[in-house]
Amino acid sequence: MLLLSRKAIVTPFVICACVLGVGLIQFPQLQKLISSKKSASIETLEKEIKAENIRLDFLQKMPTFGYNNLIADLVYLDFSQYFGDDEVRDKTGYSLSPEYFEVILERDPRFLAAYQSLSVSTSLYAAMPERAIAISEKGLKSLSPWVPEKSYYVWRYKGVDELLFLGNAKAAQHSFAMAATWASKFSDPESQMIANTSQKTAEFLTRNPHSKYAQISSWSMVLNNQVDEKNRKRAIREIEALGGKVITTPEGAHKILFPQKD
Repeated sequence: MLLLSRKAIVTPFVICACVLGVGLIQFPQLQKLISSKKSASIETLEKEIKAENIRLDFLQKMPTFGYNNLIADLVYLDFSQYFGDDEVRDKTGYSLSPEYFEVILERDPRFLAAYQSLSVSTSLYAAMPERAIAISEKGLKSLSPWVPEKSYYVWRYKGVDELLFLGNAKAAQHSFAMAATWASKFSDPESQMIANTSQKTAEFLTRNPHSKYAQISSWSMVLNNQVDEKNRKRAIREIEALGGKVITTPEGAHKILFPQKD
């Protein structure tokens, strides 16, 4: 009995130590890449990216002993470091973005903030909207209108990717309609606003697959997703080309004026 009792106490600590150990060894490749970025050649950086890809593949397949959320959090930290290293990304691009989210959302499909980063990094920066949409669709199977809170945003991110980057108005209409349905179940002002704007976007797409209102609304989401200066300017150009107007408030927020007719 004493032996079993000790085993029951020690085993969770051993498992936790193993998982934390995996977390601690996640950083060397990225640290090495960042520390050598000033002098590294493209060939060297590409080798580092390949090594990181192999590591991510391992993390996706390895057993986690119930510590899925911990692994997801650690890999998200890795992604933040990867995505934020502009100097290296200018040289190698953002091709690993979806690989990070394959791991993150496989381990924790209810990690709401990750879906926003997935859409921005994979669709906008890596130019792989198909991967972003596929990952979101898989994650949505584990979500509900109530779990996690504000999960209706995942449908909106998916709708933006479908409309702006794939030109699939029918799929986008469904996504915005689902966002409206999920958001309408809540009475708080934010949810009601999302329900209203999502429903309008879905209705415009039903009547007109090439709706300027729907496209401007979607680009305004991109604009407010904390993108860098280059993509902020792109979003503003796209909105203005569609007949809209962007007004920046003194606080730095963006207000969108829509054209009168669609």
